[in-house]
Amino acid sequence: MQALAVTPGDKDSLRLMDVADPARGDGPVLVETLSVGLCGTDVEIVGAQYGESPPGQDYLVLGHENLGRVLEAPEDSGLVKGDLVVGIVRRPDPEPCKACASGEWDMCLNGNYTEHGIKGLDGFAREHWRADPEAMVKLDPGLEDVGVLLEPTTIVAKAWEQVHRIGQRAFFDPRTAVVTGAGPVGLLAAMMGIQQGLEVHVFDIVTDGPKPQLVHDLGATYHSDPLPTSGIKPEVLIECTGVTPVILDALACRAQDAITCLTGVSGTGKQTPVDVGALNRKEVLMNGVVFGSVNANRRHYDAGAQALAKADPSWLRRLISRRMSLENFAEAFKRQPEDVKVVLDLARRGSAGLRVHD
Repeated sequence: MQALAVTPGDKDSLRLMDVADPARGDGPVLVETLSVGLCGTDVEIVGAQYGESPPGQDYLVLGHENLGRVLEAPEDSGLVKGDLVVGIVRRPDPEPCKACASGEWDMCLNGNYTEHGIKGLDGFAREHWRADPEAMVKLDPGLEDVGVLLEPTTIVAKAWEQVHRIGQRAFFDPRTAVVTGAGPVGLLAAMMGIQQGLEVHVFDIVTDGPKPQLVHDLGATYHSDPLPTSGIKPEVLIECTGVTPVILDALACRAQDAITCLTGVSGTGKQTPVDVGALNRKEVLMNGVVFGSVNANRRHYDAGAQALAKADPSWLRRLISRRMSLENFAEAFKRQPEDVKVVLDLARRGSAGLRVHD
């Protein structure tokens, strides 16, 4: 079968290759891949910034954002042929540590976890894959067009869960939320904020293209100016860019007792002057909380699936700006001005792909 793979550590080694069918030892549930979403993590792996092959293998199949259809499953699995499923990206470490043993593998304590398409496990950009039933999440059939958005939704589902858990330290009645970054993760974070009845403001640098309208149609407010000039002081801030100046703005412009979640992974090697004393003074005197969040466990997959099911399906479909065939992977990786989310559609065999218009 065909798969999209790289040689980790070898820059620009992305290629289509023939790989063996999934081994039965991978799990009793056989899944046909329908679509795979592309994100910055995939771009960084292609650029040899990180990525780890499975043991005994010199290549890594890409693809962690995924959607598939069950082809065969055991009778006692809770799954039947035709079910829509999403494979859970991170799997517990084999020891396991106490966090992984309790189902909190997103909080792994020793770093020995594996991740499909990223670290030690092949991804889903292949025609078929196998896994155990507990390593996948069943989706409502109505999400077939947009179910590939579940994995990025889990990131912000976890972020929002942690925000509310931290808020229970004291009185917590948020009214206003700010999201920095209007990429897929930022837009999904805003969607979940709107679903909670919050006043949501989204900050990004673009002034045209689909993002401002997507934010508006969500019921949120779009800003292309920096957060400090807006005068907004949110009780909750979800940072989705990883851009250092934006992070510093986010830490400077918040309400009393505010909670800030950092979800964007920053680049390294550049020094930015920061008055740590002033930052510490502000955090202490305002009872501020700043925390980082990465990956997700099954609880967050379930919460993300519920959030997608409640959302306007036509709005979700507009997040997918391009659908490309697997054969046209190179074109899919070329960033276009109006891209929001690019998806490899494995069902679109031999087609040049489809640009999805508003």
